[in-house]
Amino acid sequence: MTTLLPGVIARRVRTGRLTVNVLGAENRAGVPVLFVHGNVSSSLFWQTTMLALPEGFRPLAMDLRGFGDTDPEPVDATRGLDDYSDDLAALVSALDLAPLHLVGWSMGGGVLLRYLIGAPAAIASLTLVNPVSPYGFGGTRGTDGRLCHPSAAGSGAGSANAEFVQRLAGGDTGHESALSPRQVLLAHYVKPPCVPAHLDMLVESMLSTRVDDDHYPGTTATTGDWPGIAPGERGVLNTMAPTHLRISDLSEVDPKPPILWLRGADDVIVSDTSLYDLAYLGSIGAVPGWPGAETFPPQPMVAQTRTVLDTYGDYREKVIPDSGHAPHLDQPAAFRAALIEHLTAAPPGRSGDRCPR
Repeated sequence: MTTLLPGVIARRVRTGRLTVNVLGAENRAGVPVLFVHGNVSSSLFWQTTMLALPEGFRPLAMDLRGFGDTDPEPVDATRGLDDYSDDLAALVSALDLAPLHLVGWSMGGGVLLRYLIGAPAAIASLTLVNPVSPYGFGGTRGTDGRLCHPSAAGSGAGSANAEFVQRLAGGDTGHESALSPRQVLLAHYVKPPCVPAHLDMLVESMLSTRVDDDHYPGTTATTGDWPGIAPGERGVLNTMAPTHLRISDLSEVDPKPPILWLRGADDVIVSDTSLYDLAYLGSIGAVPGWPGAETFPPQPMVAQTRTVLDTYGDYREKVIPDSGHAPHLDQPAAFRAALIEHLTAAPPGRSGDRCPR
């Protein structure tokens, strides 16, 4: 770890599965709040949020396998997100954290849903920040997450942009290409024209992603169904293929810790019109050969999440205006107010100005 903000410390924690890199705040005690990052990022993305938590909470953030400084154990995509959720369970056990508050962003939100199913009694509350659809990413239709094709065409590692993967692997810190990690963050993680605080640190975090077949993006497969790609069995993007990840009903979870679903109003990654969904890109002419909405409609990611959370019952949805995929970065005051209200049941604070430093 090379970029820690003042007041944040890092340590590697040996668990029964692997050694996990964990950030914490110096000299802080209280109820644990564990933050879980999303794809192509790491625990570094949570530092400013951790430091903003009030006294009485002990903020922690973990690196998932293949990101940051956690052991890069291979990812078995056929288990969906369960390699990650099992790693989380091992960390909670090793540090004796339960019951704890959990906050998961994007892919990390899906990891927390898998953990919720297996260990609900360990959770004091759950916060899902722009979470991946419970039906995965790509290849499904309707609020019930039906496959567009049995092959799960349109999902998995083959959906990654090859130039972005190459630049990520090469450690590109520049801004010349729209497909550099820096420019992808500025265009898609946050809502333009926001330039989040500690931008260089965030780019470093993205570049900590291990790029190979066992990690990001994973192995690829082909299919005769449009758009010609299907999920493989290893690596990050394949964990979220709808043939590997499917959470359709949360009604049997018991007990049911309260869930807050926070999302940016202008997210272009997890969206019903996602710029990362090949079906939506096909519908606007950006990917050739789209067979049409009858065969392959855009995935209604937000609607799918809402439908599945409705089976749970005890949740609240809050939309943060003028925010993209990472509201903790582009609207931190509004994000923190909503999170702290959820953690403490105190009234929310005043929303800050757009993209405050």
